[in-house]
Amino acid sequence: MSLPSVDTLRTRVRQWMPILTAYSQRHWKWLTLLIWIVIAVAMVTTRWPAIHWLVLSDTDDNIRYVQVKDWLAGQGWYDLRQYRLDPPGGANIHWSRLVDLPIAGLILFFRAFVDQGLADRLACGIAPLLPLLLLMLSLGFIGRRLAGPNGWLLAILAPLATQMALGMYAPMRIDHHGWQLALALTMLAGVIDENRLRGGLMAGISSALSIAIGMEMIVYLAAGGALIALRWVFRPGAERRLLPYGLSLAGATSLLYLLFASYANRAMVCDAISPIWVAVFGAAGAGMVILSLAPLRAWPARLAAGAVVGGAVALFFYLNWPQCLTPYQISPELERLWLANIREAKPITVQAQSLVVPLLAVPVAGLIGLLWAVWDSRRDTERLWAWATVGLMMVFSTALLFWQLRAGPAAQLLAIPPAAWAAHRLVAAILTGPRRVKIAAGTGVALLAAIAFAYPLYPQVVALYQGATGTKPRPWRPSAIARTDNIKKANGRCRTLPALEVLDQLPPATIFTMVDLGPRLIATTHHSALAGPYHRNGATILDIHHAFDGPADGFRAIAAQHHAAYLLVCPWFPEGTIYQSRSPRGFYAGLMRGDVPRWLVPVKLETAMTLPYQLYRIDYSAPGGEKVAQQR
Repeated sequence: MSLPSVDTLRTRVRQWMPILTAYSQRHWKWLTLLIWIVIAVAMVTTRWPAIHWLVLSDTDDNIRYVQVKDWLAGQGWYDLRQYRLDPPGGANIHWSRLVDLPIAGLILFFRAFVDQGLADRLACGIAPLLPLLLLMLSLGFIGRRLAGPNGWLLAILAPLATQMALGMYAPMRIDHHGWQLALALTMLAGVIDENRLRGGLMAGISSALSIAIGMEMIVYLAAGGALIALRWVFRPGAERRLLPYGLSLAGATSLLYLLFASYANRAMVCDAISPIWVAVFGAAGAGMVILSLAPLRAWPARLAAGAVVGGAVALFFYLNWPQCLTPYQISPELERLWLANIREAKPITVQAQSLVVPLLAVPVAGLIGLLWAVWDSRRDTERLWAWATVGLMMVFSTALLFWQLRAGPAAQLLAIPPAAWAAHRLVAAILTGPRRVKIAAGTGVALLAAIAFAYPLYPQVVALYQGATGTKPRPWRPSAIARTDNIKKANGRCRTLPALEVLDQLPPATIFTMVDLGPRLIATTHHSALAGPYHRNGATILDIHHAFDGPADGFRAIAAQHHAAYLLVCPWFPEGTIYQSRSPRGFYAGLMRGDVPRWLVPVKLETAMTLPYQLYRIDYSAPGGEKVAQQR
């Protein structure tokens, strides 16, 4: 049987293309679901070792896991204290149960078929992929709005090129940031939706859900609300979006406060959904309702009225809760000793070049695409407004990188719509344009493809450049190289499940350890720790810093205040190197040199593996002050 000719294939493609295009335009949501299933299966498969070994590497993931387990074991719905951090009083955790629900549901589902341990692992592996579906649907919606019916496909696939953002949806990343990022894109989809009623409800409800999860995205949500109000000023008819947005924002925030605010969050706190934010968003929503119903026809009158209402809400907020204008309500000492050493809390200007260049690749592509899109839609006011909205949100999120690195995932995701639009236009030019246009478009597609693979390509490009030019990176001291390697190894090995499970040979006790190791310790053993990196527990965090920075004879008194029975230290653990550098004469630095007080009794655990940490029993009855050098 002979193969069909090229002309025959082209004819068949021309015949089937309209049918496939019409089908994809009509069923894009179901197709997005199928693509998400493929991506989810691939991510679970490639990350299966991490799922098998319960690799919850981030401190928040570990605490979230413990919170869900404690709730399923009987802890109250509104009681979010973590009683295994600094027992018996426990640590005040400022989260809500909203993100716990899908994790707990998956755990209960899988426990009907497999043992409890595997059920927990499967739930932690699959739960982060649920907000990825919401993210893809939101991006697909935005892509269709801005690039036409066929603009959804590249938009939903683009997150695969954003490694920092995609990491928020990787299996075992059960923290709440993935949900918040997805809801921010859902809010943006509502802001630019042509159906104003639906868009207002979408923006208001998604904003309220994000607030119920946490306050990390509040600046993005406020920016979205401001753009809705600004559109009302300059565009007649935009009150049909402003009204449902104000009603849904105020109403949903109040309802979610009643459903999810913990006992601790019923106080006047700034860092979680609380009476403060119910009042603020209630006032803002009421103001928007009044504005949308006011018979104001001229834009100067609407601008003046909006300024009065917005100023009144801002003044109400400032006069009652001025402390909420700062992101963290912590002491200067805690900020200096603890917060200043957190990498994601530092601006992008102090980060390594190997991180900055791949991170900014998608935002740069988005900026180029934005300029092109604005020029292309200059005669279409509705599309121009939509692009201006997306562009302002993208530029705003990118600018926040110069404040804190933690804005990176949002900057990447908000840059996807213009970058995907540009890719869509280039692909269309290749398929339909003349020869010269096809060549230019092909070059643009190749450039965008390089940007999409910036994370794996960048190290290779640097290596090729250095080999071609003979340049070499700035040499490091051998000791610095060894130090970096030791830190990387310790950061991984000290968190592993096999290493920490050995501690369960001991009866349950409170173990004094580093702040960043505490959440992992309570997630993998039956022991308690003192603290995790959570600002509401600043006093205990400071106690740990004082204990490790201070003299040896001061450590035991601080440990006694927190009823610690053991001390666990991990040589070369990143947090420990801060104590060594900051306080070379302190207790921790001396311990790493082998100067062990006599009241620290080494504990031997039965295991065939070489443990990456050192464990001591704190003997409160022994005399203090004497030290004995031990070989390490």
